[in-house]
Amino acid sequence: MGFKATLRTILPSCFKAQKTAPKRKSRASKQFSSTRLSLSDLSNSGSPLSISDISSSVIGSNLHIFTLQELKLITHDFAASNYLGEGGFGPVYKGFIHDKIRPGLEAQPVAVKLLDLDGTQGHMEWLAEVIFLGQLRHPHLVKLIGYCCEDEHRLLVYEYMTRGNLENQLFRRYSISLPWLTRIKIAVGAAKGLAFLHGEEKPVIYRDFKASNILLDSDFNAKLSDFGLAKDGPEGDETHVSTRVMGTQGYAAPEYIMTGHLTTLSDVYSFGVVLLELLTGRPVVDKSRLSKEQRLVEWARPLLKDPQKIDRLIDPRLEGQFSREGAKKAAALAYQCLSHHSKFRPTMSNVVKTLETLLDMDDIPVGPFVYIVPKEVGKKGQGKEAEDNKKENEGEGMEREKKAKGLPRRHKGYRHKHRLSSSRSRAVYTDTALYRTLKNDLDSPMKWGKGGINRKN
Repeated sequence: MGFKATLRTILPSCFKAQKTAPKRKSRASKQFSSTRLSLSDLSNSGSPLSISDISSSVIGSNLHIFTLQELKLITHDFAASNYLGEGGFGPVYKGFIHDKIRPGLEAQPVAVKLLDLDGTQGHMEWLAEVIFLGQLRHPHLVKLIGYCCEDEHRLLVYEYMTRGNLENQLFRRYSISLPWLTRIKIAVGAAKGLAFLHGEEKPVIYRDFKASNILLDSDFNAKLSDFGLAKDGPEGDETHVSTRVMGTQGYAAPEYIMTGHLTTLSDVYSFGVVLLELLTGRPVVDKSRLSKEQRLVEWARPLLKDPQKIDRLIDPRLEGQFSREGAKKAAALAYQCLSHHSKFRPTMSNVVKTLETLLDMDDIPVGPFVYIVPKEVGKKGQGKEAEDNKKENEGEGMEREKKAKGLPRRHKGYRHKHRLSSSRSRAVYTDTALYRTLKNDLDSPMKWGKGGINRKN
């Protein structure tokens, strides 16, 4: 009954309205308007906040309230062809909002998440998502557009992220490996999202930072999603938050697992795990490998602190196309984030500063794929020279030239390597050239929405 009463207070759309909320603003509303509502506020039975205060500040400012029928139209009745995936919360479907369904709302693709009442998460996780993302706005947090709450139905409507989550992009088989600078760009974006949460006057501990909760748009901008397990951080003289241990195997900080004590530095450890996944191309737990290599952190920790072993650490799918100095700095940063003692871990703001410098490093080798545009042959060069060029293309002229110069003949099947000379035009496509301007694309300022006004406690 207590939880239902809380829902009735915060989300009146979930229930049939019995009375019209009073128009008069109470003194508490002025106090509330200058700070962010937290889950702890809801559990306080003596809270002076009125229905109109909470609904107008949390729900009315940033979120749209959808009906179940509207979301069925948006997703074509949750058609199997629109199915995107499923997590602990429930299944997710792609949809499209247009003016006929919701006048005034920009036409756009969306992702609709349904709460599975028999799943691992429930009403409180759904409520946490509404409370946090209904108020927090930042370029590296996924945007919650609205929600639906009808009877037992609980749904969330997000902006649609074209490239899905990082886990699929990084570990999916038969897909092109993410280039080095793309991985660093993703790490920077995710780090900025965490730094924003930790930097709030009422800090937010994400608690479930992992590759599958990092969504990517078409330009590989990273955004944090799924705030169902997020908690308000310690305030004042408090050093930690005591809570039930929850999360995903391999990502949780050791002190949190042992004691249940949660701090922002617990998120830093989880970030170190994801950074390690980006560097190695390995998932945090991989049962298909040898027993000593199944747990990523245990296998990689000795390699992280030895710069000479960087080649053993970096994802072989990069084929050497990465900044060696950048990789060494990233490995050292991951080692600090994964410290067993939380006091030795860096803050997320310092993590952002370190990672941003890696985007400027230009010591990435030229890629193996080089296309050489041959020099045009003039009229005087036709005849015997043209015939020789033809034979060279077939491999015969090259052998004759080698023999004339006394060079050893190459064995059958040996691929000849051309030396690029200044006399030939060439077009080289490298990771560096493609991503030289990535740093400028990153959104550094932290922006607030209407509901994101701070007040010092």
